[in-house]
Amino acid sequence: MEPAQPADRVPSDATPPDGQPPVRPGATPPDGLPVGREKARSERSPKDMVLSLLILLVPIALLIAFYRGFLGGDSPVTVDPAPALEQARAANAFPVAAPSGLGDDWRTVNARFRTETDGATLRIGYVTPEGRGAQLVESNVPAEKLLPAELSDGQPQGPADLPDGLSWQRYTARGNEQALVLLEPNRTVIVVGDAGEAELRRLATSLR
Repeated sequence: MEPAQPADRVPSDATPPDGQPPVRPGATPPDGLPVGREKARSERSPKDMVLSLLILLVPIALLIAFYRGFLGGDSPVTVDPAPALEQARAANAFPVAAPSGLGDDWRTVNARFRTETDGATLRIGYVTPEGRGAQLVESNVPAEKLLPAELSDGQPQGPADLPDGLSWQRYTARGNEQALVLLEPNRTVIVVGDAGEAELRRLATSLR
């Protein structure tokens, strides 16, 4: 006959019912987390999750604001058109006209001069004060080849009646673009873009 067991003694057989594996005191459950930590994780409220997300998003928002407000992150990269103009004048392929007096709100975003077998072409691209695109093209490439390449299926729409006394013509262009074209014996000048007609006229009349 075995002696009586003390009331607070833990039975030596820790096998739970239904044939489940024994769980020793302090043992880690199958998912790898102690019971206390698993309970704490399960008790996280939606409010705690939102606060954690805000802690992550606030520094990101501050960095974006600093980049845009102080570093000009949304501003287009501008270039100096002077080297391309100098190359065009040095080539002496055609009379070169340069925009004058446009103001700082006309930002030059590209400028290049290129000589090819059928002629030479100067291109200067702008972002206008209204944030649209405009491009100046000056070339001695034959107009019958230059215009289809630059304006796609563009068609003449009549005189532009600019105050500079030159015979500018209005043309349609690709997509939502429009153009002003000046046809001369030794060069063709095109002002084209999705900018409004007033800005295209401003660029055309600035040429000197």
